[in-house]
Amino acid sequence: MSASRTRRAAALAALAAALAIAMVAGVAFGAVKVAPSEVLGAIGRAVAGAPGPVEDAVVLDLRLPRVLLAALVGACLATAGVLYQALFRNALADPYILGVSSGAGLGATVAFVLAGSTTLGVLVGVPAGAFAGALGTIALVVVLAGRAGRLESTSLLLAGVAVSYTLAALTSFVMVVSRESMHAVVFWMMGGLQRASWPYVGMLAAVLVGGSAVPFLRSRDLDLMLLGDERASQLGLDARRFTLVMLACASLVVAGAVSVSGLIGFVGLMVPHAVRLVLGPDHRTLLPASALVGAVVVVLADLLARVVLAPVELPVGIVTALAGGPFFVWLLTRKERAA
Repeated sequence: MSASRTRRAAALAALAAALAIAMVAGVAFGAVKVAPSEVLGAIGRAVAGAPGPVEDAVVLDLRLPRVLLAALVGACLATAGVLYQALFRNALADPYILGVSSGAGLGATVAFVLAGSTTLGVLVGVPAGAFAGALGTIALVVVLAGRAGRLESTSLLLAGVAVSYTLAALTSFVMVVSRESMHAVVFWMMGGLQRASWPYVGMLAAVLVGGSAVPFLRSRDLDLMLLGDERASQLGLDARRFTLVMLACASLVVAGAVSVSGLIGFVGLMVPHAVRLVLGPDHRTLLPASALVGAVVVVLADLLARVVLAPVELPVGIVTALAGGPFFVWLLTRKERAA
């Protein structure tokens, strides 16, 4: 095994261990504290099919699905961030800033209002609405930003902000029209994992695998995209078709995350950039490492949201925004100085 592969394997193993520790902490702490040994014991008994005490229900039915869902949401958002930043060759590209999360939120809100709380509507209708909203939004942003023939950073950001505000207004309109759903939708749009359940975990796990498998297998082509569309085409890559496929994959994972957690911003911005600074731009490492770090970030953000003002629970989106806002300002000023 080469030295680079050894370093990559060691980095991914360390991140996986950090995620495991964060998840155990996420399950252990809350309104009712559970010792880490009891957490591991409950999981072990469940895997072995052995009977356990009543307290195991707190771990297996309440805490564990929520922590797993938080990890999956973080992995989805970070994966989408990696793809957008590679395709647009812009470190500021992010599902939240580009308005994709808002588009997914609008689509999910409409589906939520129309389908109600039926099982089919929650597991199929809401994700489908979110995917349609995300895909339509990124297409609109690209069209608006690329009217001059190329995607500049400023035009991309301005188009994303404009579209995001418009979609937010439309979402508010839908909520006003459907007053009986307003409270639930408002709190959901702030970003949270209160509705976590095992069906959601299974659905989002399938979405993450389906949306990240192709990008991971085509990671070398993502590296080529960093050279520009023209250069990538000269090297044998159908850049246009590849971009469309990757945008669909990114929109799929964003839609899945938004449909179960609402709007949790800046994870797709912060995580890929931080991982790229530490581990480099090779997407064979960047994609899985960003997914793991994104999972850790959202698990810890959800833990903070539950314990900082306990028993009051903060929306997770507030916690990530408090960290992501200053990070975005720093990144923007850093790019201006580099220019």
